[in-house]
Amino acid sequence: AGLERFLALMLSLRGMSDVEEALEFLSGWDVTADPLAFADMDKAAARVRRALDQGERIMVYGDYDADGVTSIVLLYAYLREQGADVLYMLPEREGEGYGLHKSSVDQIAEVYLNGIEVGSHTGGYTPFSIDITRELREENQLIVKVRDVTDTSWHTRGKQKIRKGGIWYTPQSGIWQTVWLESVPEEYISGLHILPLYDEAAVEITVYSDVERPCTARMGLVVAQGETNRPFRMSVQGFTPWSPENPHLYGFSVKMGEDMVESYFGMRKAELRENENGIKRLFLNDKPYFHNGVLDQGYWPDGLYTAPSDEAMIADIQTMKDMGFNMLRKHIKIEPLRWYYHCDRLGMLVWQDMINGGGKYDPLTVTAPLFTGINIKDDRYARFARQNEEGRRQFRRELDDMINHLFNCVSIVLWVPFNEGWGQFDAAETAEHIRIMDSSRLIDHASGWHDQGAGDVYSRHVYFRPYRFKADDKGRAAALTECGGYSFRGEGHSEKSGEFGYKKLKNADELMAAYRKLYEQELIPSIEKGLSAIVYTQLSDVEGETNGLLTYDREVIKLPVEDIARINRRVTLEKPEPSKETGGEAAEEETATGEAEEELREAAEDHGESES
Repeated sequence: AGLERFLALMLSLRGMSDVEEALEFLSGWDVTADPLAFADMDKAAARVRRALDQGERIMVYGDYDADGVTSIVLLYAYLREQGADVLYMLPEREGEGYGLHKSSVDQIAEVYLNGIEVGSHTGGYTPFSIDITRELREENQLIVKVRDVTDTSWHTRGKQKIRKGGIWYTPQSGIWQTVWLESVPEEYISGLHILPLYDEAAVEITVYSDVERPCTARMGLVVAQGETNRPFRMSVQGFTPWSPENPHLYGFSVKMGEDMVESYFGMRKAELRENENGIKRLFLNDKPYFHNGVLDQGYWPDGLYTAPSDEAMIADIQTMKDMGFNMLRKHIKIEPLRWYYHCDRLGMLVWQDMINGGGKYDPLTVTAPLFTGINIKDDRYARFARQNEEGRRQFRRELDDMINHLFNCVSIVLWVPFNEGWGQFDAAETAEHIRIMDSSRLIDHASGWHDQGAGDVYSRHVYFRPYRFKADDKGRAAALTECGGYSFRGEGHSEKSGEFGYKKLKNADELMAAYRKLYEQELIPSIEKGLSAIVYTQLSDVEGETNGLLTYDREVIKLPVEDIARINRRVTLEKPEPSKETGGEAAEEETATGEAEEELREAAEDHGESES
């Protein structure tokens, strides 16, 4: 019966006349489970239709328990073999080779050239490169085979969830960032490591290569000589510091033998220090600097992880800058390097999250602390869904890959390895490991809760209740690393599947009033007490989560840009000026106990595991 139902679906989608034709079409498919138990046939049909239109080949498999099949993951977990004759008649140049670069492939990729496996990679967020010179022919076939287990294993997965809802989103798989081919000399530069030495008016450069050779860095009239794979310095006397207000960048080139690359850097310094009043603050370029930011998920309605264009990425950053924010917390995603380049040149600080992984999360661990405030030791691996030792090792490998990949991005000033206990483990040791890898940036070791006393910020997430400032007793800067999350659903610009937010509002006026009250009555007065950073949730709606400043399609800015900018001009370590606003008082707080409890219950379900 299950097979007949599945075939009926195929018949309706492909206009086939009978079951035999459908069976012929399915030949070669790996059907390893009875497809009777689709949770939602309409969603299944839509997913299959899109797969067929794109020429994808699907693997169907199921989840099993003692009673048999519990669910089918045809929707999201599938084998995608995308073959293309893309490498024709490459120019033959004596002494040259070819490198194939893949920015990100979600989740486990194998690469074949002319039927020979030339490389593989695990992890859907970090790049990898392959030297394909030896396997090239006059005509070539490139095949990338990808397997994505999404949230059915311990692999890093971010906000992807097979059963989406609330703060968990539609999964994706396959190639979602740029793939390109590079012609290189026999001896070539494989990478750069760029470290600004602010106090010494210099920049430290390491030129990576498979060979030991002399190399030269040049910036205008300034020239520095060095050796590959060893750091050397170039003077930047009289430099202009990089900051969001003045994002000054220095371009330079590096030459080694016949190879030459160009890059850039900015002179900036991020650290934790006491101010003149003895309050721990985040400093930028030797001055206390308030980080006023927005949570940025980086999701798009037409491409999920993949932005529709370079201009779309720029528009997100520039709109937040126009609103007066100076920081984006890139939440549980690693963007293409173009995004960070735009932050570098436009002037936007970045807090960079690591991608979460682990097994199935326990709501008592990942959600309850929002209401109870109880932290637990994260060496209790079972409580954090981190029993699998290989999963912990793989997380550390991908963390190192992320830091090495993004090290040269000027705008990144803080690393966030764990968020809200999602697959968290050994966070204090992880913070020390990050410090060894990169002493030039700050660390929020456990954003939200399950604080292990490490890192540079005392990090709290506050929803549903007023924010009350709490100083840290461990010598860190106090930071409100998630707040707000007010939902206003834009008709015609939101999914029909539902509405999620931490407070639901009826219109833009109510949203503006709630935002103003949060900042003017709770957050701005806390700055002089020691609050050093704010992250508002969030930049845009994502699917059924409708708490963005922009709609999911980016067509509507929900609140007046200048009104938000006017409030944000008071979010500063300078003495805030009294509000000159007239009218627009905050909407009255809801006092109906039953309604408030219902909101808390619904939000808690969506914030945690909705099936729990």
